[in-house]
Amino acid sequence: MPKKKPFVLRLDPETLKAIEKWAADEFRSTNGQLEWIINKALKESGRNKTKRNPES
Repeated sequence: MPKKKPFVLRLDPETLKAIEKWAADEFRSTNGQLEWIINKALKESGRNKTKRNPES
């Protein structure tokens, strides 16, 4: 597994609150939920070069 690179992400409080609630609803950490959202968006847009979208 490749190393993960940390970075700062600034979100408005309401957005963060919504993501934290969504993460809790799906039994994920907030960080895990953000990774899932980003990976899903990359996959759906066809921009993820390492994980191919089988529907493409």
